[in-house]
Amino acid sequence: MYSQPFKNPQNAATLDRLLSERILVLDGAMGTMIQEFELSEADFRGQRFTDHPLPVRGNNDLLTLTQAEKIAGIHRAFLQAGADLVETNTFNSTGISQADYGMEHLVRELNFAAAQLAKTEADRFTADNPEKPRFVVGSIGPTNRTASLSPDVNRPDFRNISFAELRDTYAEAATGLLEGGADILMVETVFDTLNCKAALVAIDDVFTSLGYRVPVMISGTITDASGRTLSGQTVAAFWHSVRHAKPACIGLNCALGAGELRPWLRELSRVAECPVSVHPNAGLPNELGGYDDTPENMARVISEFASDGMINIAGGCCGTRPEHIKAIGDAIADLKPRTPPDPISYCRLSGLEPLTLSPELNFINVGERTNVTGSAIFRRLIQADDFEAAVEVARQQIRNGAQIIDINMDEGLLDGVAVMTRFLHQIASEPDIARVPVMLDSSRWEVLEAGLACLQGKGVVNSISLKEGEETFIYQAQTILRFGAAVIVMAFDENGQADTLEKRVSFCRRAWRLLTEEVGFPPEDIIFDPNIFAIATGIEAHNSYGIDFIEATRQIKKCCPGALISGGVSNISFSFRGQDRIREAIHSVFLYHAVRAGMDMGIVNAGQLEIYDEIAPALRNAVEDVVLNRRPDATDRLLELAQEFQGAGKTEEVDEAWRQAPVAERLKHALVKGINTYISEDTEEARNESAKALDVIEGPLMDGMNIVGDLFGDGRMFLPQVVKSARVMKQAVAVLVPYIEEEKRQAGAAKKQLTRVLMATVKGDVHDIGKNIVGVVLSCNHYEVIDLGVMVSAEKILETAIRENVDIIGLSGLITPSLEEMRHVAAEMQRRSFNIPLMIGGATTSPLHTALRIDPEYSNGVFWVKDASRAVGVARKLSNAGDREKLTASVAQDYANMRERRAGGSSRKPPVSLAEARSNSFSPAWSEKEISHPARPGLHVYEDVELAELVPLIDWTPFFQTWELQGRYPEILEDADKGEAARNLFADAQTMLKQIIEENWLHARATVGIFPAASDGDDVIIYKDETRRTEFRRLNFLRQQKPKAASRFNRCLSDYIAPVDTGLADHIGLFAVTAGLGIEDKLAEYEQAHDDYAAIMLKALADRLAEALAEHTHRLVRRELWAYDPDEGLDNQALIKEKYRGIRPAPGYPACPDHSEKDKIFELLDAQTNSKMELTSGYAMLPASSVSGYYFAHPESSYFVLGNILDDQLVDYAERKGISEERARRLLAANIVL
Repeated sequence: MYSQPFKNPQNAATLDRLLSERILVLDGAMGTMIQEFELSEADFRGQRFTDHPLPVRGNNDLLTLTQAEKIAGIHRAFLQAGADLVETNTFNSTGISQADYGMEHLVRELNFAAAQLAKTEADRFTADNPEKPRFVVGSIGPTNRTASLSPDVNRPDFRNISFAELRDTYAEAATGLLEGGADILMVETVFDTLNCKAALVAIDDVFTSLGYRVPVMISGTITDASGRTLSGQTVAAFWHSVRHAKPACIGLNCALGAGELRPWLRELSRVAECPVSVHPNAGLPNELGGYDDTPENMARVISEFASDGMINIAGGCCGTRPEHIKAIGDAIADLKPRTPPDPISYCRLSGLEPLTLSPELNFINVGERTNVTGSAIFRRLIQADDFEAAVEVARQQIRNGAQIIDINMDEGLLDGVAVMTRFLHQIASEPDIARVPVMLDSSRWEVLEAGLACLQGKGVVNSISLKEGEETFIYQAQTILRFGAAVIVMAFDENGQADTLEKRVSFCRRAWRLLTEEVGFPPEDIIFDPNIFAIATGIEAHNSYGIDFIEATRQIKKCCPGALISGGVSNISFSFRGQDRIREAIHSVFLYHAVRAGMDMGIVNAGQLEIYDEIAPALRNAVEDVVLNRRPDATDRLLELAQEFQGAGKTEEVDEAWRQAPVAERLKHALVKGINTYISEDTEEARNESAKALDVIEGPLMDGMNIVGDLFGDGRMFLPQVVKSARVMKQAVAVLVPYIEEEKRQAGAAKKQLTRVLMATVKGDVHDIGKNIVGVVLSCNHYEVIDLGVMVSAEKILETAIRENVDIIGLSGLITPSLEEMRHVAAEMQRRSFNIPLMIGGATTSPLHTALRIDPEYSNGVFWVKDASRAVGVARKLSNAGDREKLTASVAQDYANMRERRAGGSSRKPPVSLAEARSNSFSPAWSEKEISHPARPGLHVYEDVELAELVPLIDWTPFFQTWELQGRYPEILEDADKGEAARNLFADAQTMLKQIIEENWLHARATVGIFPAASDGDDVIIYKDETRRTEFRRLNFLRQQKPKAASRFNRCLSDYIAPVDTGLADHIGLFAVTAGLGIEDKLAEYEQAHDDYAAIMLKALADRLAEALAEHTHRLVRRELWAYDPDEGLDNQALIKEKYRGIRPAPGYPACPDHSEKDKIFELLDAQTNSKMELTSGYAMLPASSVSGYYFAHPESSYFVLGNILDDQLVDYAERKGISEERARRLLAANIVL
């Protein structure tokens, strides 16, 4: 899209340069300025339109022709105020809008004249000051029609404008603007993304017609506090829908004031890969329709946006005058523009909400039932014109887990274009359906094209192929790209479909070359369907269809990097139609193997998939024989077995003496002992014996929890037992809640208010075990905990705190970037004048960091909490006004003392300069004998590591520490105080670990790479290949600056790699491993059962397995891959004590604290594909139970702590890494000397 040369390449280059150098200023509200003239009908008509039959007052765009000097004066006023960009007076200069005045015939003239007028004024200012060039932005408004919504609530499928009509009127406007001299086009105030897409297609048509292009800006409108456009899209979904146009800038304007736009602008800044603009209203409209925000306040808010690195262009919309623009320009003059993030090549789809096809999604279910060729029920509904009932089929697919819905209307008696259009219009009015992306499925191009014209989101076209030749294929692909959709390419060519492994791969490779090299299609938006055909048909040639698809998937992924794989899963079982259980088993087995091979999505009935591990083993084995073509008689064996298998389970009854006690005593016993076997029936019995359901909570349940709290507080009960007790309490309360709500309704009583604690793991971080434990302990002590989960933005934390009227906010984080996010939350609390105490916790937090970095940002109390056992005491004091005041004063004084001591220096020697540290580096006498040449260099992927192999390598000591049981394993099992709790916990862990392995709850993957490398100062160069001629990537490390005694070195990890000038062929290893794949399903099950104990146990065991996998792969490297110690025979205790040769440090750990270096590890290992791992914006790994890092083989390599660094190294590191000093400071906040 937009492939033509720029009309003025120098202008475009200047704009691009300026956007990276400073924040540009856009002008203000043309309409507001026009209103101040108080023009009459005669003024609007001028001389030319005195006889026009319709009233024209209010047609501001007409003033370009009738009051040109007044419009020119407005441009001059904004240019004098400092605007770099001025918009043309053409917001309503489209045929649709001008039709209200009977002036649609003037559209081209209005746009031409407006552009020419603005250009004259802008050029005059540029000539006066060439150092400050001015640009004319051709404004293209949204029209007063919407292509995605019906104006008639009784006819949801009705539209009063078509995509083609919008495209044509936008094309006419854009042509006039370009002919008049506009430097930029801006599609603005987008309230319906489908309108915007029509404008983008029109602009592309005009560019093609004229033979040149100009930069294009896009600006959307968030209509209210929901953070959505009028047509329902979120900010991220809006961006996904238009990013194919590669705009020069994306932004938000109108509807809201600057302050109200903040969270949505922050979200746009987070996701957009291009510069970001903002031109908000001067506040929200007052009761008279005016705007009251002052220039000073608006400038202050926008300068905060700039200081937070969110914007590249700022200006004003409704209500903003030259005074506002000058104030904004002055406020942001010295602030740096936003640096767009580097894009990660994921397929990014959208409906009303975004869907990013990142590795952790594993497999995308495409709902198949809204397909007239695949669902008889759906076909009958469409044929009967019962579209309302047909919509329910789509809704059911989404409820059953479909993340995309496939819509097919290819039936001989249907008008495919008409019914596809109508059905898409119908579901657009159903938010719970429209939230997911749509897959347009048809063998008829005209149906696909009609469908594209109905989608405001980014959908998928299913499908195109080479069967009609390259010319048609390229034309269709170009059209799909213009609409911004992803595409499924079927494995067909001019001679037919690919039915062998070789044809599948070669057809897709050919299509890939055409799409990427000739069309310019993004690789991540190409989805190949290598043809799923029926197996077990009795025809021998068909026996390999299943395994051929699976192997083709592997090969296509290698030769077409970035592409995705899809297929119609139900085809595979077509020969067993009518035998649903067999078909479901075939689908599950096929998907199990195809997904492991790299299949990304499939058209499948999301509600009818057998769980792989729950298929009867005999049936599963027989089906795998057929799918994988493992034996010649596989089909016959499956047919014989089909009628024979059945499965049943048995339960055991347990009777214990405590069951004979009264129900109140049974409930207390169950709580103290953590027994949930009978909790539902005992709770129900207690409810029947009580006057009110609430009495059960306030009576025996609270009595039991009080005992638990006392025992925990006295150290006679330990955290694992408390979590078990909390599980029982939650399950009991769940039984009572419906009755309590009914009793309240009848009595009209207000809910008794407990102290509310809001808890969240901050944005960018996915670790939550510690937070969850604190939440459980607080719940046990009668606090109402609102847990927002992980990766929670500051905006969501604070908005929830206000909405829920919470008493305390608790923030958690494990990785070092979380420290900066916590500081940001504290600063936002101060900016918004919060008066809620803030608790801080997590492995990387400390009282000193809290004192230095977080407490100064917030003046109403910041409290560092070491662990769960201390959380209750702090919360209890914060819940009482008097105690809170005393605690706040005491802690504030402690923090002030820490800062004073820090400012006063230390008795320790200060860090040495970087030059001095480098002169004392570890520098062995490098020679060939120091180098260990790897036996098997390159990339090694282990797709499904057996968990049973990892159990002997588990280090159990950190497991007990997770549960706040301090002590070393196995000694802790015999501890006089904690031994019983530790033994019970360990027994539960062994039981669950056995289930994890036997029932395949979790899956583990590992990727290891050994690459040619050389050190270059404090960097390590990774070469493209063993010729070592081409530098492929550079790893950046840091050096200790702590003063060292004689013979002690200031170490850097690069010291362990042979320097480039030695000429020695050294290597470095990288790894990315996870044992958390599949954990979410089980965690959801535990959440549903209110079983915090099991959920925390599962996460803790997954973490231990991940670390064991890291140990396993490191041993594999030492013995076999690098093989520098092939005879190593260390037992697990020796491994725990790090008795092996070499080290495996990880980014974020003491020797290399910069988490952002994980990006390079993930790229070099292709960890997203190979290990199914992903990095968050804060560089936390998903799944959370993952480890990544480096392998160093040098015999003298050792672990060390970097410690504090000085500004000289900070500046040097930023330069080497190619980032700003501010960013480096944020990445290394914990290591910088203040």
